[in-house]
Amino acid sequence: MYDELTKVDIEKMEAELRHRITELRPELIRDVQTAREFGDLSENDEYKVAKREKNRNESRIRYLERMIRTARVVEAGDGEGIGLFDKVAIYLIDDDETEHVQLVTSMRQDALQGRITKNSPVGKAIWGRRAGDRVTVKVSDSYSYEVEILSVEQGEDDESLPILPY
Repeated sequence: MYDELTKVDIEKMEAELRHRITELRPELIRDVQTAREFGDLSENDEYKVAKREKNRNESRIRYLERMIRTARVVEAGDGEGIGLFDKVAIYLIDDDETEHVQLVTSMRQDALQGRITKNSPVGKAIWGRRAGDRVTVKVSDSYSYEVEILSVEQGEDDESLPILPY
């Protein structure tokens, strides 16, 4: 399955990838070599930490390369219903509360900040809908709830949203 990402997502990932390969990788390799010189590797915590950081960087490099290689490029919403980067106010009927969410790509999701993907339960329910619509959010086979879409502010990819950290 391909991740749907914007050109900005890919540009941000490419910039991080360049940084990790050209700057961070040589630095971490030097750290491992320096720590190795401290002596017995079985009791050398500096070596273990340096090696772990190097491996972590290599893992992130592989992840970014795979995400870039397999991405399907998508554009922001077209104004025909709720789409990518739109900011939406939803009324949770059972809880008598209003929530504000923004639909974003998987690389920029952060539920605690109200940034959700169209593949999340709420995202699936509101995608393509309009203000005034009442929809069912299906969380699982045994649990769902109703929300009303109060307002939609058409958004755009302003590049200020960070990509997911490692």
